[in-house]
Amino acid sequence: MASSKKVITREEWEKKLIDVKIRKEDMNKLVMNFLVTEGYVDAAEKFRMESGTEHIDLATITDRMAVKKAVQCGNVEDAIEKVNDLNPEILDTNPQLFFHLQQQRLIELIRNGKVDEALEFAQEELAPRGEENQSFLEELERTVALLAFEDFSNCPVGELLDISQRLKTASEVNAAILTSQSHEKWKYPRVVTRCLIEPDPKLPSLLKMLIWAQNQLDDKAAYPRINDLSTARLEDPAV
Repeated sequence: MASSKKVITREEWEKKLIDVKIRKEDMNKLVMNFLVTEGYVDAAEKFRMESGTEHIDLATITDRMAVKKAVQCGNVEDAIEKVNDLNPEILDTNPQLFFHLQQQRLIELIRNGKVDEALEFAQEELAPRGEENQSFLEELERTVALLAFEDFSNCPVGELLDISQRLKTASEVNAAILTSQSHEKWKYPRVVTRCLIEPDPKLPSLLKMLIWAQNQLDDKAAYPRINDLSTARLEDPAV
């Protein structure tokens, strides 16, 4: 049976793209949002100067990245201290984040073979929080289960010791700090621009939307498609 898909030529597609008007200012803000959120200080400063994008306090990026790096390196106590130096309310008002940081401290103690210290820390710092929150208790039990295995490679919860766990916790802290800094915009509107400081960068979300939209359109039409996001090159439809 012949395909019922509509065929859109490159010429037609490019004409439609040209008709879509996007302000350069909006594109610049999108790029700056990504650089700021991901912590590329030097690139953000250079781009700000070249594009004339609104000023933000780039020192806040350096401070935030120092916290993120501390968690990624397993220096959780240092990270907690740095967060409190930035804004004590971040951890005071986010019990889940504080628990996950404390959980990461426990993981690091277990990783370093400090069994007695790990047990004492779990009992004194984490167990009371687990009594108040069932989810915290389940996460604590999973973490303490690491102590039952000498060979972590055979442990069913061994992924807690993977670098991905550190990265997950670091991302959670990073998002919390960004949220806090975006709220500061209302106090210091000339220093921080809300649209540039968000918990998550907008650019990856837009790329995911592009992929989703193309997948939806694939069932209805043959059109010039972007298959490689790194080049954004249009490829002619297969007809």
